[in-house]
Amino acid sequence: MPSLLPADVAGHRRAWNTVMAGYLPALPDLEQAIVTTAERLSGPPARVLDLGGGPGLLAERLAVRWPAARITLADIDPVLLALARAAVPVSVTVTEADLTDPCWPARVGTGYHLVTAVMTVHYLSPAAARALYATIRGLLAPGGLLVVADVMPDDGLPAVMRTLTPPAATDPSWTRWWSTVAEVPELSALMRRRAEIFETRPAAGFTPALSWHAAAARAAGFPEAGALWRHGRHAALAAR
Repeated sequence: MPSLLPADVAGHRRAWNTVMAGYLPALPDLEQAIVTTAERLSGPPARVLDLGGGPGLLAERLAVRWPAARITLADIDPVLLALARAAVPVSVTVTEADLTDPCWPARVGTGYHLVTAVMTVHYLSPAAARALYATIRGLLAPGGLLVVADVMPDDGLPAVMRTLTPPAATDPSWTRWWSTVAEVPELSALMRRRAEIFETRPAAGFTPALSWHAAAARAAGFPEAGALWRHGRHAALAAR
């Protein structure tokens, strides 16, 4: 694939950050909560895994905060992975991984002090989400921290399945971003591959209450699991 110009990569990533800010309000507050909690529990983490890290904005910011950390970004989307690879610091390893594939842990290894999954779990089925908690438990170093942030409405009510309309159906900014990227010649092959990957995948839609996530984490073997952060319908679970 021909290389993108650095200015183009930066522009696409800035636009992505703007789009995602609409889906996850108060993102800076969430990131500060993650950083503060991780440092309070065990100091700056030496190894970090960012699941569903997209074009690497969170991974990049964590690398700036913790320059000595080894950070792994995992995602399934080849377009977003290309943008990440073109921009993240050398301390960040970018890896393609399908969280519904039982073999994905082998691609990232173990011994992580912090694992994050921000706006990622709602793409999974309930069974896959439960399996993910169990898998992450095995990837963490002793005392390691997991943070899952997503749409988690009605905290404290009985956990039920709720549906989240896929962004493309409701938000023109999401559609506009992908339309712009689709016009980039250097990304055309990756856009075709992306279409093949997502052709048979169900739309995003699993958004249970935070209490569901806490129960799933405890069932997976996390002794502690509870709320880390909340902003409206969005919340973050911390488990260790």
